Amino acid sequence: MRNIPPITKNLLIINILVFLATQVLALRGVDLASLFGLHFFMASDFRIYQLVTYMFLHAGFMHLLFNMFALWMFGCVIESVWGPRRFLLYYMVCGVGAGIMQELAQLGSFYFMVSAQEPVVGVVELFHIGNMLSGQLNLWTTIGASGAVYAILLAFGMLFPNERMFIFPLPVPIKAKWLVMFYVFIELWSALGSRGDGVAHMAHLGGMLFGFMLIKYWRKHPYYVYGSDGGRGFFDSLKRNFDKHKPKSDTTMHAEEGGAKETDMEYNARKKAEQDEIDRILDKIRKSGYDSLTKEEKKKLFDSSNND
Repeated sequence: MRNIPPITKNLLIINILVFLATQVLALRGVDLASLFGLHFFMASDFRIYQLVTYMFLHAGFMHLLFNMFALWMFGCVIESVWGPRRFLLYYMVCGVGAGIMQELAQLGSFYFMVSAQEPVVGVVELFHIGNMLSGQLNLWTTIGASGAVYAILLAFGMLFPNERMFIFPLPVPIKAKWLVMFYVFIELWSALGSRGDGVAHMAHLGGMLFGFMLIKYWRKHPYYVYGSDGGRGFFDSLKRNFDKHKPKSDTTMHAEEGGAKETDMEYNARKKAEQDEIDRILDKIRKSGYDSLTKEEKKKLFDSSNND
């Protein structure tokens, strides 16, 4: 847990604690999903804050396990690239966006359901019928972090498109960009052809859609975020930081981490060795991908970014 970036770590902890609270309170007759899950906006129990709270609730252990595993697997990398603030912004925006898309999908389902009985239904009539059925519409409840997690998967595919990954049960690794496209196809196919399966496919697609738009916006405004070349701007900025802080030749004595004094020549030599090591790690990422790094190399990279 100590090596997990702060936002990813806290998201994991919050989701697990909320899941445990859900199980304990259920024994006392309190249904957190009914209170904080995302209801259809025409339902009587709908509250605007549910667009945020729904993504911290899960229907069961396996639902939680798959979402948290994906959050840990991809979130650690994306947060290390973007930093905690930008990662949290991305996660929350995409989670809320997924909820909005799910609301629109439910509105479409409600319209088709009503129009099957009343072929000519206007907007006013639709909302009037929704008001009359607001109690029954409370059954349309969405919970889970899947929308935000799918957005993180998309971010990984866009930042590291050629990163090779092993996905069970495939016997060979596939590139991240093809994995993302595969998931988009599966979710789109499921959303169109698998009604009533209890899975919020439009929320998954909605999270990815909002993530795509946010990343495209950031790429068009590189002064605002990580750079116009995607996540590798993080590594380039890291190199620029080392170049900017190259020690100038002087006769000053410098203190090492252990408190011992070192001469100007020793200080310059140490800083040059650190920079050469970071350059080597960055070149290794460009050639072989992030996963090719050893645990020690990842730690050096993340430690150097934290010193920026």
